[in-house]
This record gives sequence, structure tokens and C-alpha cells, in this order.
Amino acid sequence: MKPLPFLWPYALVFWATFLWAFVPEFGIVRRAQTTQGAADSRSLQVITIGQGLACFAAFWLAWRPALRFAPSDPVIVFAVGIALMVAGALLRRHCWRMLGASFTGDVRARPDQAVVSSGAYRILRHPSYTAGIVLNTGVGVALGSWASALILAVVSFAVYAYRIAVEERVLVASIGEPYREYMRGRKRLIPFVY
Repeated sequence: MKPLPFLWPYALVFWATFLWAFVPEFGIVRRAQTTQGAADSRSLQVITIGQGLACFAAFWLAWRPALRFAPSDPVIVFAVGIALMVAGALLRRHCWRMLGASFTGDVRARPDQAVVSSGAYRILRHPSYTAGIVLNTGVGVALGSWASALILAVVSFAVYAYRIAVEERVLVASIGEPYREYMRGRKRLIPFVY
């Protein structure tokens, strides 16, 4: 059986959700590529190449029956995947609103930049990256493949971990103690864990 994102009417739901979630992401990357500086340490390329390769692999793995979730009810798995995609995209948009002009696709900071600690940033240092991991993992789940979900989750976590290391180094160097204080009060990606 084909993965549900390639069968009618599931294909309509999947691809509409996929485009709604990712088209704004493509715009952010496109703008960041024109303004990227040395402070970014090529983290933008790490994210785009890493996630692009993981996405390609995830779609390929979804066609392998042995790598699919148990076939008891593929529609429920599909619905969970779509829900994760929507939740991740909505959290990303919330983070963009909270950061305002400070949200860029590349790493940069100013000494006078305010540390945002409202909304999701009250709980996590990098909720936008948590949202990206949830969004990408949702794609794999909606594809119906545990292997696809796993590769998207692991690669997303790895590329965002690199970005976080670069970003926090730049923010501490530029903003200093206000950002150090912010870091002490919250975890990076997972509340109370990491």
C-alpha cells in the first residue's frame, strides 16, 4: 500500500498542510541567505542541507513496508502526523511574533537587543527550534513510517543543536549578562530536561 500522503483524499490534506507549514520557512531561508554574516558559522547551511537530506531520505523510507508503523490503523497515525505538523508550525509562528525584528534566519545579535522572555520564551530558550523538530517529526509520522519520523527527529535535533551552540555564543558575546541570566532560568529545547 502507498503511504497515505500519496493517496486521495489524504494527499490533499498532507500537501496542503505541508505547503502551509513550509512556505514561510522557505521565505525566511531565502532572506537569510542574502544577509548571512560570519557570526552564523554556516549554521544556516547546516540546517538547510541536513534537513533537506533527511526529508529526501524520509520520503524514500516511507515506501518501505518494513519501516512503517504497525498497520492497525494508518489513518490514526496519519492524523497524529498532521496534528504534529500543525502544532509545530503554529508554535514557530508564535515564536516569530514574539521575537519580532529579532527573528532572522541567520545568527546575528546587537548589544542593545532586548532578551525576549514572554510567550513560549518564558519556558524555553529556543522554542522555535523545538517547534521545528515537532514539525519535521510530524512529516515522518504522517508518512506512516517510524524510520522517517526517527530520521527527521534526529537530524532536526542535531542541526538545531549546532545552531543553538552558535547562536548562544553570539548572544552571550553581544548581549552579555542579560542573556546569561536568561539562560540560567530555562532549558534549551525540552522543558525541565534539555
